[in-house]
Amino acid sequence: MLHLLLESTIKDIEFEQIMKYLMQVKGIHKNNVQRLRLFIEAICYASRSGCQWRLLPTYYGNWRSIHKRFMQWSKRGLWKKLFEYAKIDPDTEYSMIDSTIIRAHPCAAGYGKNSQQDEALGRSKGGFTTKIHAAVDALENPLKFILTPGQCSDISQAETLSKNLSDTALIADKAYDCDAFVTFLSNNNCTPVIPCRINRLNPRDYDEYIYKERHAIECFFNKIKHFRRIFSRFEKTAQSFLSIIYFIGALIWFR
Repeated sequence: MLHLLLESTIKDIEFEQIMKYLMQVKGIHKNNVQRLRLFIEAICYASRSGCQWRLLPTYYGNWRSIHKRFMQWSKRGLWKKLFEYAKIDPDTEYSMIDSTIIRAHPCAAGYGKNSQQDEALGRSKGGFTTKIHAAVDALENPLKFILTPGQCSDISQAETLSKNLSDTALIADKAYDCDAFVTFLSNNNCTPVIPCRINRLNPRDYDEYIYKERHAIECFFNKIKHFRRIFSRFEKTAQSFLSIIYFIGALIWFR
């Protein structure tokens, strides 16, 4: 157990950056730094191990209080704001967008009647799934996240993911080969680096050398899936699941 605790503990430099952000936030208890760090470490432990909240080691405190505090911060959007705070000077020489399928545990269902669509749960070839759409910079640092049901197509979220990107070479796979999207990128001063589908009548040229860098977003997905709470979805609501993703995304930036 001690080994697991030490493995999941966040680094001092990461907590220092988190504290710099939290000191700017009003309406939260932050006078007791030790208790606040235990709370952050509890979230990190739950994210890494994927354990149920009630199975959190007592070392971190009462699991009900930890879960309640996590949900309160989630509803206030503090995890997303932490992620936005962490995004400092991204390297947008080129950017990448893609998606990955996440298998949802049966406990993720049942939040409300007919609520699966709203909670980004659906059915795909992988079964009961959620899809994470992400944009990353040239250094594998996350820029944006969107959740959809697993059966949602990649191209449906392409413009939203790349909305604030400009003056960059945007790398994506064949799933994003769409005339409307390519035009959207050109209008935003982005250079599309997207290979054509095999059935395209008029193939479009793209920089094959730059396209080799697309492995970076696959490496990013591999990196976040080391956290079992992302590798498999246990959260009933899209808001709480996305909060976990934002928290891990912030840690990646702080490293």
